Amino acid sequence: MRAARLIKMVLLLQSRPSMTAAELARELEVSERTVTRDAQALSEAGVPVYADRGRAGGYRLVGGYRTRLTGLHRGEAEALFLSGVPGALREMGLEDTASAARLKVSAALLPSLRDASRTAAQRFHLDAPNWFREPRTPALLPAVADAVWDDRRISARYRRGEDEVVRELEPYGLVLKAGVWYLCARVVGGASLRVYRIDRFTAVDAGAERFEREADFDLPAFWEERAEHFARSLLRARVVVRLSPDGVRTLPYALDPVSAREALTRAGDPDDGGWVTVSLPVESEEVARTQLAALGPEVEVLEPAGLRERFAADALRLARLYHPREGA
Repeated sequence: MRAARLIKMVLLLQSRPSMTAAELARELEVSERTVTRDAQALSEAGVPVYADRGRAGGYRLVGGYRTRLTGLHRGEAEALFLSGVPGALREMGLEDTASAARLKVSAALLPSLRDASRTAAQRFHLDAPNWFREPRTPALLPAVADAVWDDRRISARYRRGEDEVVRELEPYGLVLKAGVWYLCARVVGGASLRVYRIDRFTAVDAGAERFEREADFDLPAFWEERAEHFARSLLRARVVVRLSPDGVRTLPYALDPVSAREALTRAGDPDDGGWVTVSLPVESEEVARTQLAALGPEVEVLEPAGLRERFAADALRLARLYHPREGA
């Protein structure tokens, strides 16, 4: 446990000019006193860790010291090579850079671990796009990705409905969701970040001007919150249904699973036949008709009346379709 912590401490100090005891303690999840003892142990072992005293002091490595990646075990090395997404790197124009980085890491590994990239690739592959969708790489993605890496402002022309708008943006991060690329960016002078589909950009001009990125911006957390808000914003209508026990079990597979489970927790007690009445948020009556039809006879629509009438009409058509024909 301590050996792994010492290796992590060296790697942290290699990646930054210096770090305070408090910063190291936070990264290593130990006390500052433990950081002091670990620094002393590294120094005694020949690792040139130097402590700057004073309020602005901290720890740093001297003499251009670098460590080889001899502290990795096989599981860690294989996980390292799994961390890239080959298709996404290729689409962003970073395939050659990533390949060079993998070669350098492989060269730094112990000989016994240099097959980690091959063994990992044989066992795991990420295929991000949805089924039955032809993946299309937005032509302007590499230009946007370059601006994201360099923290450069972009002037972007963006399709919004039938119109095109021009926005001056500070591009914070890229997200690949179900084969679709999104840009999380702030309009210059704006207060909050927004999400843009890359395939709706018709022109991108990245100038030389850079922006000051928020130091505490957390892209995964931002995307999780925004994606949940977007999914909820689509649910503008409501239907009331009765569900059989099988219908209750399969409902989360037919509708938005989070909303379905929340609605089920608010449902009343089952009746004598085990059916429960549930009020469900849905995108629209038309979408609800398609989604609830997947439950077949395990659901009965109660409200709104128009949707119930459409289900009744569909049921009659199905009955006529499957009714035994004369002479058959």
